Amino acid sequence: MPGSAPAATPLLRVEEAFRTLPERYLGAAEGFDATYQIRLGDIGHTWEVHCTTHGARVRKGATRRDPDVVIGTDSETWLRLRQGELSGIEAFGERRLYARGNLDLAVGFEGMFRLPDDRPPLLRMHDVRTKGAKISTLTMGNGPDVVMIHGLGGAKSSFFDNAAALSDRYRVHAVDLPGFGSSCKPATAPYTARYFADRIVEVMDALDVDRAHLVGNSMGGRVAIEVGLRHPNRVGGLALLCPAVAFVKREYHPIVRMLRPEFGLLPHKLTRGMVESTFWSLFCDPDSIDPSMADIVVEEFQRIYGTPGGRFAFLAAARNIYLDKPFGRGGFYPRLSELSAPSLFVWGTHDNLIPAGFKRHVERWLPRADQIVLERCGHVPQVERPEQVNGLLDRFFGRVDALGHAPAAPKRVGLAA
Repeated sequence: MPGSAPAATPLLRVEEAFRTLPERYLGAAEGFDATYQIRLGDIGHTWEVHCTTHGARVRKGATRRDPDVVIGTDSETWLRLRQGELSGIEAFGERRLYARGNLDLAVGFEGMFRLPDDRPPLLRMHDVRTKGAKISTLTMGNGPDVVMIHGLGGAKSSFFDNAAALSDRYRVHAVDLPGFGSSCKPATAPYTARYFADRIVEVMDALDVDRAHLVGNSMGGRVAIEVGLRHPNRVGGLALLCPAVAFVKREYHPIVRMLRPEFGLLPHKLTRGMVESTFWSLFCDPDSIDPSMADIVVEEFQRIYGTPGGRFAFLAAARNIYLDKPFGRGGFYPRLSELSAPSLFVWGTHDNLIPAGFKRHVERWLPRADQIVLERCGHVPQVERPEQVNGLLDRFFGRVDALGHAPAAPKRVGLAA
């Protein structure tokens, strides 16, 4: 029929891209078994990709197998993904792609296949095995290393947009701390800042990272500070986004000390309404947040908190944040004065958890630190103001690099290393 050949071209190209997936499969860890359903709405076709330890199998059409992940996009975006012209994180950020199900599995899909011309994938979702834990990590980009650390109840997904933005100049590692996200959840871990900091250094050791810039939000900022205090030779610059510095007034200290995180091992759950309410309270401008991303984050939190290990880790970490001693011998603020790495503190005027008023305590104990207050911003600036935060990170790390505090470029550049 007239006009049928041009219309068929995208479908033929898409079919060829799916057909070659098995031969480009990089394999997976022992026991891996995941089913992906790929829906291309503009051409009205669906493919099923079943990945295991031993190989990948592609079928056109949906089968009776329940998918672990559903990925929806259009044919042009899918072909650009397969060519390595953009990453799935970028496509998601540009609203060209949606995902349902396990977010880590969805993001990690492209990292399981080599690109044309035998090029490595743009990103890799992998488990870093250390002496103390199994740490789920997103790695993307090339150049000096940057490690990104999420906050309490969060996961590395809170840094996806930022990792993609920095990946053209840096090799970025966004990690799930033990007890959170897809990392292991040991029931005997203390979940203190020191514990988390030691695990971050072990991740760096496993990845052959001698020195890195660190970015941390909320609890992740407190962990980044602890790495800087305990391992100053491993840190280039510290970018601290609404960091969970020690509370000065702790009226409920005796009560919190009595509350034991072991109660988290008992079966209980938080309703979706409670989780959604807490999520939206983190932002000053809810309209700046994509509702589809909010749904994914809420579902991920409920899934993780639904496990005994996840509940224990959340409650233990929250308790330790509140009980962090502010002053006196071994107190947080006197120790903060010993921080040698160049540091940038970013606060939000509408942060209800860690108010911008903590800026004055940092000024007293660490006057050489840079501090910025973002107007009409809540507790998670990298999500609420990603472009502004990316600009701040780019300029800050660039200045740190120029002054000679830069982390060395990795010996083996590229995700295939």
